[in-house]
Amino acid sequence: MHSTLIVARMEPHAHGDVARLFAEFDRTDMPRLMGTRRRQLFMYRGLYFHLQDFDDDNGGEHIEAARTEPRFTRISEDLKPFIGAYDPATWRSPADAMATRFYNWEER
Repeated sequence: MHSTLIVARMEPHAHGDVARLFAEFDRTDMPRLMGTRRRQLFMYRGLYFHLQDFDDDNGGEHIEAARTEPRFTRISEDLKPFIGAYDPATWRSPADAMATRFYNWEER
């Protein structure tokens, strides 16, 4: 399984709205089309963390490919009042908000 972690800024008290939007999105077939196995959302002091687990190592590519899907663009627009780029000066696509893993451990 492969994971991606998106880091952004979130408006205070927006977590309920953001969770509702993703619950609606995840009831569609979009997670399956994107290869998403699990989605977890976290918040910490105004920051938003969006962890997605995928079946394969192409999670970032799946997200980029989905960007033209109307349901993906709709949720992106619906999230704009609540979620903003961590660094607006450098953000151009979801790839610009993805954290880089530098260590991994798992029991085998």
